[in-house]
Amino acid sequence: MQYLPNILFAIILIVAIGYFAKNVKSLIRNIKLGKDTDVSDNKPQRWKNMIMIALGQSKMVRRPVSGILHVIVYVGFIIINMEVLEIILDGLFGTHRVGLRVLPISVYGFLIGTFEILACLVFVSVIIFWIRRNIIKLARFWKSEMTSWPKNDGNFILYFEMVLMSLFLIMNAADLQFQALDSGNIISKHIALWFSGFSDSALHTIERGAWWLHIIGILTFLNYLYFSKHLHILLAFPNTFYGNLKPKGQMTNVEAVTKEVMMMMDPNADPFAAPEEGAEEDVPEKFGASDVQDLNWVQLLNAYTCTECGRCTSECPANQTGKKLSPRKIMMDTRDRLEEVGKNIDANKGEFKEDGKQLLNDYISTEELWACTSCNACVEACPVSIDPLSIILEMRRYLVMEQSAAPTELNNMMTNIENNGAPWPYNQMDRLNWKNE
Repeated sequence: MQYLPNILFAIILIVAIGYFAKNVKSLIRNIKLGKDTDVSDNKPQRWKNMIMIALGQSKMVRRPVSGILHVIVYVGFIIINMEVLEIILDGLFGTHRVGLRVLPISVYGFLIGTFEILACLVFVSVIIFWIRRNIIKLARFWKSEMTSWPKNDGNFILYFEMVLMSLFLIMNAADLQFQALDSGNIISKHIALWFSGFSDSALHTIERGAWWLHIIGILTFLNYLYFSKHLHILLAFPNTFYGNLKPKGQMTNVEAVTKEVMMMMDPNADPFAAPEEGAEEDVPEKFGASDVQDLNWVQLLNAYTCTECGRCTSECPANQTGKKLSPRKIMMDTRDRLEEVGKNIDANKGEFKEDGKQLLNDYISTEELWACTSCNACVEACPVSIDPLSIILEMRRYLVMEQSAAPTELNNMMTNIENNGAPWPYNQMDRLNWKNE
């Protein structure tokens, strides 16, 4: 019976980590459903972007209030959870505050004191976030795509963080041995006053209860991440590393189409010449994308990394003028469809069985796609380097090149370019008529 708590702790730890590993494996599998793309260029710049954007939160603080609060929560939560190492060692080996055995009291006290201050700051910041989301009701949190689950998910995370920070402080406050040190109990000593009338055995029960709930809460939070928008806590780092380094206005071209256009523009080219050897291999099976498997793996990584913060949608000029487009919804729909495809594969023993659905039309409408102005405002606004525009352009490419389903205005323009060498419906011989008027 002496080792029963340690055995129970080890079982909980193994199950939690095992379930997390299983979900990570599914996540990687789903991302790899995307087409291959070369993102091996300019690694120094990629490392710099990851350090500055993901680690340094450089794009978050462009909006100072939410940015600074997010930095506090991010830094505080990460640093506080360093104590999880001590909790795991205590849980496995039956020790109590093993850190005191390897560190001087002053050093240990400094660390725990820092954790307590950060826990308090995180708690206050989370409350402010909750007020902004639920009482002030900032518009970007209440757009049409923020249905019950996305809305509740944001609040669940805030409640998680409130509870975890509270349990950490209560655990310290009820720990007689720790309070007797009078080192590092900067915040918890004030909470300990609430327990002044409690017996030693009651305090021990409270401390042990808070300890167990704290570690179980952390392991639950870890496994909740896969189902939450807060998966970006982990994916922001690879996503910023593999982010697009090209200038914002530079769009991708299909190499086979580019070669054909260049040949058509070459006055010395023989229009009747046989295609070069291997030219057919350059032609893709499908132009553009109608489903998630047609996108590249970086775009699918983008979808899983989306924080649903709504900065992209709040900056989108199409959305601001009442059009249906929401860049955030594009990313959420892509992720939801990718999850659906992943479950399909799991249900059919590793193979995808056609389900009669696709990303285009079943999730994202053509109205949304053609409302985009291609201005890159959403790309610039994203705090973790997500590129909704690249997905929109790929789906437009499919509509134009596979279905000839461009809007009438665009078809008219392309016809005019083909016939008149300009977007306007005027014969080339009549272009200068205006100067004689």
